[in-house]
Amino acid sequence: MAATLPKTRAGDEQSIGMTTADYLARVKALAPSLRASAAEIDERRELPAAIVDQLVEGGFFRLLQPRSLGGAELLPADYVPVIEAVAEIDASTAWCLNQNSGCSMTAAYFSAEVAKEIFGPARGILAWGPGPGAARIVAGGYSVTAEWAFASGSHHASWLGCHVPVVEADGQPRLEPDGTPAVRTVVFPKSATKFTDIWHTIGLRGTGSDQYAVKDLFVPEAHTLQSIARNSPDKRREMGLLYSFSSLSMYAAGFAGVAMGCARSTLNAFIELARDKIPRGARVTMRNNNVIQRDVAQAEARLSSAYGYLMKSLEDITEAVRARGHITLDERMQIRLASTFCIHTALEVTDILYQAAGATAIFNENPFERPWRDVHSVSQQLQGRQLHFETVGQHLMGLEADTSWL
Repeated sequence: MAATLPKTRAGDEQSIGMTTADYLARVKALAPSLRASAAEIDERRELPAAIVDQLVEGGFFRLLQPRSLGGAELLPADYVPVIEAVAEIDASTAWCLNQNSGCSMTAAYFSAEVAKEIFGPARGILAWGPGPGAARIVAGGYSVTAEWAFASGSHHASWLGCHVPVVEADGQPRLEPDGTPAVRTVVFPKSATKFTDIWHTIGLRGTGSDQYAVKDLFVPEAHTLQSIARNSPDKRREMGLLYSFSSLSMYAAGFAGVAMGCARSTLNAFIELARDKIPRGARVTMRNNNVIQRDVAQAEARLSSAYGYLMKSLEDITEAVRARGHITLDERMQIRLASTFCIHTALEVTDILYQAAGATAIFNENPFERPWRDVHSVSQQLQGRQLHFETVGQHLMGLEADTSWL
């Protein structure tokens, strides 16, 4: 039976003032339906309509939307635990929520009228992904031709978009005053796109991160933004504290929460398995094995330490930004480091426990193989790149570092 969740709508004050505890209670109410749908999510490579309905009703797509639109406008350390809790049940669902939520931060930059048009409806959900293309300047807006991929959550989205370089009417690239290519974020109805089914992966299958394309699509100026990939704070309309953070930082922290959820569910399942399983050739249950006891203790220490580092960083940085009024490069680097460290710690812990579970872990009906596949997919995505450690290391040692993904 589907869980009954309190409904939230644009303009519904019920979502304003909602706390992490409130949303965690909603995750708990959603959990039975989500667990029952896990296999279907994996097989269909998308979230079933019934699950999307419950996520909409629970306000889960409004976690990072402005309060002016009926959103929760959760601060980073309040937001990540919600994503982590969903990921403990199903990582694909949590990944979609984080991706769609990061996209929804554009509501702070669009005009009030456009933000309401896109995000005001109950199913005002935006998705996008990277890819080649261009936006040619035309009267009133841009003519966009492009092909993008990795559009997580696009199957249930109503709007799509991406970041594309701008070219003049004569085809010459438009440049910013500093000489870098001008880039705009363009947003358009999903109905204007052509999809290609490419999402056949080992993990995060339910995200439906397919390829989509548009050709000579007119996008009005009002539905575009400048450099939203890095959310220039001086260009925002909404002045809430949340929007001092870039969507890139929120993606990083949220996807770290997805990885942590995978690892935490694996650890919980492993502890349960160890109570009763007697491995072939052994005389006692796994939990009475000294090596297993060590592995469980170290897994807990690693996960708690990495997650604690991330959460403490988000809390401290938020308070510093509240007092100062803006986020610094050092703080953006710290979020990137803590997030990447979380992802790789979760990966290492999941690998250790998966191996320790033995042949039990390889069967689909047991709760090990899907989180293992999912966390490996998280680590292969942009947010899990080992290169991020190099970037932060360069910054810490006073070298020039690439800040493109901060």
